[in-house]
Amino acid sequence: MKIIFLSIYSAVIGLNIVNIKQTNNIVNEIKIESSFSLINDSKDKISIHTGTGFVSLNKGSKTSIGCNVGKEVRWANEGKKGEVIFKITADMCGKTLKLSEVMK
Repeated sequence: MKIIFLSIYSAVIGLNIVNIKQTNNIVNEIKIESSFSLINDSKDKISIHTGTGFVSLNKGSKTSIGCNVGKEVRWANEGKKGEVIFKITADMCGKTLKLSEVMK
């Protein structure tokens, strides 16, 4: 009886260790920088929606945007979302980008 209990206990512990390792591998593979910077290199003050909130950028200023891959950054006008400027991609994370580079 003790042998069966120890075998079951060992099997459960072994499965848990495998699951922890797989979980850690997945977390390490999908971990990316948490934000990127966007510089307004246009000639005008602009308003955008970053996917999480509204931001106004003066000419030459920059903002940090959360790197939520797949979210859309849109033009904004008087607190309302406008047309899509670009979608956030994984290769943007951790970089500083100019508005003119990412506009569609």
